[in-house]
Amino acid sequence: MSETRRDGRLGIGIVGAGRVGPVLGNALAGAGHAITGISAVSDESRERAEAMLPGVPVLDVPEVVRRSELVLFAIPGDELPGLVRGLTETGAWQPGQLAVHTAPEHGYGVFAPALATGVIPLALHPALVFTGTSLDLTRLAESTVAVTAPAPVLPIGQALAVEMGAEPVVVAERDRPAYAEALAAAREFSSAVVRQALEALDGIGLEHPDRVIGGLVRASVEEALARAVPRAE
Repeated sequence: MSETRRDGRLGIGIVGAGRVGPVLGNALAGAGHAITGISAVSDESRERAEAMLPGVPVLDVPEVVRRSELVLFAIPGDELPGLVRGLTETGAWQPGQLAVHTAPEHGYGVFAPALATGVIPLALHPALVFTGTSLDLTRLAESTVAVTAPAPVLPIGQALAVEMGAEPVVVAERDRPAYAEALAAAREFSSAVVRQALEALDGIGLEHPDRVIGGLVRASVEEALARAVPRAE
């Protein structure tokens, strides 16, 4: 076992340089982990990777996996199963390697093809709308991360969530689809309502309608959350 693993620090590779991967990589680097590499395809993603993770090499996916003790897959959920199968078929995984993804709809079962190679699976989803900038690091502190993993691995997932700056919440494997549906509904409904209100205020010529709606919406959400009845223990 490497010195990195013994002292709790990991060599972490990031697959995906969209709005999520570089931010979480930055947060984990701030917790003392070493970022071994990141995959990025477009010019925009390469620029984002350089801005959030300066000096971290941009590599192809198999090389990111080869170099890393923990691989963080921050890619769309519909791309994840195919990539996991491809990496398994090409023998890219290493025994004892942690494989983590951020897709809300999948649990750790999406890594099933890789389990025979000794991969340790986790699913971590930050409940946050990412901008892909350092602003997200502050917002993580006010967010939760849904942790789904086999029972022996849950403490690792919870610790990673804390190191990202967020609060871990455990979501069972069977409940991931419902979790994803609830978050999508909240985001889509709130976006639609805000957009409709802004258009109405803009239509009557009101200046800075975003300021008017912003304060009201934030207050309304806070009140609704405060009135929510907690589930019985």
